[in-house]
Amino acid sequence: MRLSSLADYAVVMMSAAARHCGGAARLNATLLAEETGVPLPTAQKLVSRLSSAGLIESARGTGGGFRLARPAAAISLADIIEAVEGPIQMTSCVEGSRHDCAIEGNCQVRPHWGVVNEAVRGALAGVSLARLSRAPIPTHDPISSPIPALVGEQV
Repeated sequence: MRLSSLADYAVVMMSAAARHCGGAARLNATLLAEETGVPLPTAQKLVSRLSSAGLIESARGTGGGFRLARPAAAISLADIIEAVEGPIQMTSCVEGSRHDCAIEGNCQVRPHWGVVNEAVRGALAGVSLARLSRAPIPTHDPISSPIPALVGEQV
């Protein structure tokens, strides 16, 4: 499974917005496009979709722009992806409407796709925008850095 470029850009833009929106300050698509490298027409399209989904609030005119509609901790990766892509569905079997599948009548896996779909969506829902907007935690690289001394060990 791979996110579309549009969904990826939406996550990048929302992460940047979360870093800026600590208070009542408003942002605009031009600023985020410049900061993130997302092309301005794409940034404008995403602002519209994210606003329609209720993830950002926008205001026109002097002092206008947009800001997060709720705290970054209350916006999940799943929320952002669904704002751009629509509902997260691993296969067409997951959606409730009729679909065209050549093996639908004999498929033994179809009843299980709902569980798989919920697991993937749950994992995405478990990652908050607040987490995505923080600086990454450095990982220990045993090859390029020395091993830290054990507790009580003489260095």
